[in-house]
Amino acid sequence: MKLEDFGYNDQIEKLRVENNLNDFDIGRVVSEHKERYIVKTEKGEFEAEITGNLRFTAKSREDFPAVGDWVALTIHDSDFSIIHGILPRSSVIARQAVGKFGERQIIATNIDYAFLVQAIDRDFNINRLERYLTICNSSKVSPIIVLSKIDLIAEHQTSEIVENIKARIKNVPVLAISNESQDGYNGITEIIEKGKTYCMLGSSGVGKSTLLNNLSGKSLMNTGSISQSTNKGRHITTHRELVILENGAILVDNPGMKEVGIVDSTSGLEITFDLIMKYSKECRFKDCTHTNETGCFVIEAVERDEIDRASYENYLKMEREKVHFESSVAERRKKDKDFGKMLKNYKKDKNTRKY
Repeated sequence: MKLEDFGYNDQIEKLRVENNLNDFDIGRVVSEHKERYIVKTEKGEFEAEITGNLRFTAKSREDFPAVGDWVALTIHDSDFSIIHGILPRSSVIARQAVGKFGERQIIATNIDYAFLVQAIDRDFNINRLERYLTICNSSKVSPIIVLSKIDLIAEHQTSEIVENIKARIKNVPVLAISNESQDGYNGITEIIEKGKTYCMLGSSGVGKSTLLNNLSGKSLMNTGSISQSTNKGRHITTHRELVILENGAILVDNPGMKEVGIVDSTSGLEITFDLIMKYSKECRFKDCTHTNETGCFVIEAVERDEIDRASYENYLKMEREKVHFESSVAERRKKDKDFGKMLKNYKKDKNTRKY
């Protein structure tokens, strides 16, 4: 199998040359299991670990390989290899690390498109879609909304939900599918392209693994039935994995995510809520928070129903999360800096102490 089959192209080759990695084999990380990686290369599939130097110089978990990364490695035998470096990433999809102070968790890297999958019968939530959209927009990944399990509700209900989404979220494709009958699959197959990398984002039990199996033409991922007691899908996928589809496209399946914390520090929120950004330019104060200020054009637009109230409230919630995350990162960095300074002074005092 050639590297091109996993998305390798001239731009990645240019990065390889610019980073002086010509003497190494190149591969793509297809799965990760507790800091041990499975890497696909032209010579085959290998288990890999990172070098001690790469581990030592890493400032955070973001500096470790992730599914989707292109890596430079040395292959030592038929089963094992060592990763020496990570090629620069074209995109990084990340969220707040669950239960970890001011840290980001990488979901996947070098992604071109993201399928935002929701089960239309029970999981559907526009606020959550806007949250996924913000993650995609801040990651420079093109989003595609996929509503699964349309066979479980009436056709007119599906049409109504699709129209509600399009009324609130502009310029994003919305596809409605059934994994059972594969109705609507033609919309997905028309979108996916050979050599492009896609990932799936969504809660547990929305049909991501079944969609992957159907698109690949193989039973690659275990799937589970709906729990009769909770009417919720059982969590099946336990790790991220990159696979090649029948038409040559590359798809990453992800475990279901209960929490999707915003880590956006760029323009993700501005792109997702572009209408709010447009009205905010007319606010009386440049630093308007759009919460209670006199002369806030955004609030006035909400009152006139020119901005969807639910979308406005969702924006404010995510903006608060963003600010909180950024302050958490700053506080964590200050603590790390203070600890480093204390350690440096301790070593200095120890070396100059006279006995």
